[in-house]
Amino acid sequence: MILNIRIDYKIADIKTMENSYKKLDELNQQLNQEYNIKEQITLKTCNRYEIYMILEDDIEVPVTGFIIEKDDGAVNHLLRLASGLESMILGEDQILGQIKNARKKAIKEKTIGKKLEKIFTKAIHVGQSVRKNTQINQGGVSIGSGAVELIEQKKGAFNNEKILIIGAGEMGTVVAKALLEKNINAMIVANRTFDKAQQLAEELSGKAITFDKLTETIPKIDIIISATGAPHPIINYDRIKDIPREKLENKIMIDLANPHDINEDVQKKGIKLYNLDDLRYITDKNKTKRELEAKKVEKIIETEFKLLKKSLKQQEIEPIISSINIESNKIREKELEKTLHMINLNQEDTKIIENLTHSIVDKMLYNIINNLKQAADNNDTHTIKKASKLLIKYEK
Repeated sequence: MILNIRIDYKIADIKTMENSYKKLDELNQQLNQEYNIKEQITLKTCNRYEIYMILEDDIEVPVTGFIIEKDDGAVNHLLRLASGLESMILGEDQILGQIKNARKKAIKEKTIGKKLEKIFTKAIHVGQSVRKNTQINQGGVSIGSGAVELIEQKKGAFNNEKILIIGAGEMGTVVAKALLEKNINAMIVANRTFDKAQQLAEELSGKAITFDKLTETIPKIDIIISATGAPHPIINYDRIKDIPREKLENKIMIDLANPHDINEDVQKKGIKLYNLDDLRYITDKNKTKRELEAKKVEKIIETEFKLLKKSLKQQEIEPIISSINIESNKIREKELEKTLHMINLNQEDTKIIENLTHSIVDKMLYNIINNLKQAADNNDTHTIKKASKLLIKYEK
């Protein structure tokens, strides 16, 4: 069984998602203790947490509050996700890289097997294909450029503001590149690893600082955008309590992290704080155009999904066919050896007899193997499972 358990922006705001992460981690641990989890991939982004599993048997997940999909539903969701159809901002590209990274992580941690490898490889291929053959991502916005749009909606056009980006990872880089299009002149990058901050700052023609310089830097900044992977808030009231209110009032802070980087208590100083939930309401001028493109994407997904299902069924019968061939060959070799001991044949005649036994076995197995392949093509799960059980019983 293929199982997908997830929580995302569709059913939860950012605070609910943050509070649910531990619950989903605990559920994951419970399932791994109680069931035979053959393969697993975890995908965690700023606005979603998903777990994909391969299990031996169908199970009922003993918890509510998450979206749970199995088999076709789980696979179809992943293809849609890779294509940008499930993103908060329709057609955004960042999710495809995040899926690639989740696959790489699973390979490194050795939790991925043949089935999830095939499924995720297909999802990545589909994601690349829809962006090449449709305009689903044309004129669109990423989370990063969405943050820039949000700033413009809240304060108007950019006008020589000083901007601080906290976090030089994937999200921080996306935001920085979106800001470059606005011809921002003064950008400062802070990162826990200073070398990484320097690298991004150089690309922006900006300046890098260490985290211990944040408190003294904040009063000099107009807009702060934070997107780190820190487990605890980077900025809270205690960090800024000694800064006079007039130096902080009406500053804009945007928190793109989950768990959050900026504690809500900073608003006591008059700071205007926004987070990922606020991106739901940004003006997306090209959304209607991309919604039309989404219909083309749906057709690509439908075609690729059918091909993937067929491929997965063929993959499912491969070990059965392999075992049939191995077991049959064991019997063939055993009986051939017994026969050759009873008769005296030269090397040439021995070879003829050996080829004859191969031919007999192949012809006997032809219909069996062909029927299994047809069962796979017809998605006949019952026949495949029956064949697998009969083989296990025979081998014992």
